[in-house]
Amino acid sequence: MKIKNTLHNTTFPSSLSTLPSSLFTLFLSLFTLLLFTLQTTEIFAQQIDFRKLDSLIYTLESNDKFMGSIAVAREGNVIYTSSAGYSDTESGLKADKMSRYRIGSISKMFTAILVFKAIEEGKLSLDMTLDRFYPSVENSKTITIADMLNHHSGIHSVTDNKDYLEWNTKPIAKKDMVKLISEGKSEFEPKSKAKYSNSNYILLSFILEDVYGKSYRDILNKKIIKPLSLVYTEMPSNSKKLKGECNSYKFTDRWTKEGDTDPSVPVGAGAIVSTPSDMVLFIDNLFSGKLLTDASLKQMTTIKDGFGHGIFPLPFYDKKLFGHTGGIDGFASVLAINPDDRISVALTSNGNNFNINNIFSAVYSCVYGKSFSIPSFSKIAISKELVQKYSGIYSSKQLPFKIEISSEGEKVFAQATNQNRFEIEATAPDTLCSSDRSIVFVFKPETSEMTLTQSGFTFTFTKM
Repeated sequence: MKIKNTLHNTTFPSSLSTLPSSLFTLFLSLFTLLLFTLQTTEIFAQQIDFRKLDSLIYTLESNDKFMGSIAVAREGNVIYTSSAGYSDTESGLKADKMSRYRIGSISKMFTAILVFKAIEEGKLSLDMTLDRFYPSVENSKTITIADMLNHHSGIHSVTDNKDYLEWNTKPIAKKDMVKLISEGKSEFEPKSKAKYSNSNYILLSFILEDVYGKSYRDILNKKIIKPLSLVYTEMPSNSKKLKGECNSYKFTDRWTKEGDTDPSVPVGAGAIVSTPSDMVLFIDNLFSGKLLTDASLKQMTTIKDGFGHGIFPLPFYDKKLFGHTGGIDGFASVLAINPDDRISVALTSNGNNFNINNIFSAVYSCVYGKSFSIPSFSKIAISKELVQKYSGIYSSKQLPFKIEISSEGEKVFAQATNQNRFEIEATAPDTLCSSDRSIVFVFKPETSEMTLTQSGFTFTFTKM
């Protein structure tokens, strides 16, 4: 386990007397400025007590709940990093701050910025329609670039296809992907409402390639990666693992390796690889005006039906954060910034058996002095007689669905109507919880009642 606070270290020449006087004066000025910056960063870091956050990450790792990395930055200066678990369980390679993760849909932020750059260069416009590029897509004559950016296009998400997991690990040609997207019928009239669709950003990636005459990878390198010196950020050219790139895992009784989606499938909708430290640098540069004009950033952060143009709001108490979430294969990620103080947080995971939104919330809670809890993962065995008493179907006057409690061998499960079944563990004779402790069931067999507590809300169910 590697948990540490990270501040930049700088080495200066041992002898300044060998420098000419003019260079010495310039060097002294630069030294003073750099020292002030380092001191300011260090003072801010010292105001935040990260020890409880360290304890949370340690607890999660020790109980096989989380593998991944975190970075916190202020004004682009990284003030905290933490890593847990392994980038490769088979070789025993531990994750560290340079471990690279697939960031999934956070890639859409990069793609949206590239689109706005193309708009600033006069190559595209927000009201340009899709039929200029891909007329085979239904409603292409009325779907605009803006509609795709903020998910108001109605285009069916190709990743929702029933057979998606049968072909997502194989390379696919652009023309074949366009054909697949075109075969998916429109789900609603453009602009009438919003629904998240990966197809929007796959098509935007292709449009960028069309207007620049280059691959998405080359455009990304030239417009964002190289100017910002994002040394660990990359768009893979094939399915081969990049240097330092993590495998992803799911947890059953142990961590099991997941397959890798070929980058030709999501393209700029979800194929980018990065690190938390690169990600906080990226989003800070966006909100400090180094990537887009003020007008473009304002348009990008204009929210309609919960969506901006490649970004969305992430409220935290009285703070208004902007960012994006991501998930692909066994990877999950969150990136956000508070534009008021330019505090940014990036969290990447290559294996989680715990709600990463709760981890993300704990990071910002630590930064802003809010309380958060460290869950206990201790569990007890309960008798078969008790399990039989608890088993059955429960309904509630407060909620429109039913919950079935069942057992299989020594394991107990809960399943809500039309939802997947999940295992619950006993933490007390009358209390069973989800593995991440975010859902708590308390049973009262004498009254045939059960309470469900989730996200601070408690609901009463009665056995049918």
